[in-house]
Amino acid sequence: MNKTHWVKKIRERFPQVKWLENEPMSRHTTFRIGGAAELFVSPTVSQAQEILAYCREHGICVTILGNGSNVLVGDRGIPGLVLSFGREASGIAVEEIRKDGIAAARMTAEAGALLSQAAGAAAERGLTGMEFAAGIPGTVGGAMIMNAGAYGGEMKDIAQSVRVLLPDGSIEEWNRGEMGLVYRGSRMMRQGVVVLSVTLLLAQGEKETVRRTMQQLRDRRLEKQPLEYPSAGSTFKRPEGNFAGKLIMDAGLRGYAVGDAAISEKHCGFVINKGEATAADVRKLMEEVSDRVEKESGVRLEPEVRFVGEF
Repeated sequence: MNKTHWVKKIRERFPQVKWLENEPMSRHTTFRIGGAAELFVSPTVSQAQEILAYCREHGICVTILGNGSNVLVGDRGIPGLVLSFGREASGIAVEEIRKDGIAAARMTAEAGALLSQAAGAAAERGLTGMEFAAGIPGTVGGAMIMNAGAYGGEMKDIAQSVRVLLPDGSIEEWNRGEMGLVYRGSRMMRQGVVVLSVTLLLAQGEKETVRRTMQQLRDRRLEKQPLEYPSAGSTFKRPEGNFAGKLIMDAGLRGYAVGDAAISEKHCGFVINKGEATAADVRKLMEEVSDRVEKESGVRLEPEVRFVGEF
């Protein structure tokens, strides 16, 4: 099916959703970098299931994104359809329970709910366990796929179950033991399934203590991280027994730049977009930094950022 034909057909089949053609992905990534998606849509969870079934049936290539906070989209864009779980798929529900005789709660969040939204909902109810996630700029779905974490906490600490859409179109619910959560990875990532919703188990805490801890972690982020610049967060995975930022700093690369892509002087673990950086700039910078760090320390840095689209 040629582009003009498939775009027309899918728009006719799903007229109730907003379709964007040749949509610049720089508008949908925290790096503010990326070429155009042939077709872009941000549906509800139920609409997404129908759209994905149609794409499977007709052989249409689909790329799934959340908040675009951990990706680098190529300058040549993304062929096919980009389906983004965002505001339309951001429902959050909380059920009070008792776990081992202690007051607790189950929070079920759709894939497009922002972690900050979910953390805020937890704080409002005095639920503890999500403090680490308050300042992470991703969605719940994306966070589960990569087992996002910060300040000593990870999604695996609070995940109870996840509802996933398999490549064959079937839906399954995986419990904690079936998710295969590891450092910045999961079974969902390895098998390429689509996360539809996540259920988290949180403990009852004290509302003011939870709020205060979240604010302290936000303040620490603001102080330590270059949040004034577009970035994708930590660019490299943490090497075992070390820190990527320290290895980069020790290699003399603080502030090192390729075009407008640069190693942050505030935190060497971040590659930042100083204004007009391209995906090619960022990728070249990452490769040069990895080579230099390996030469200086013997440690090869692995990207934490996911490369998407055509470079």
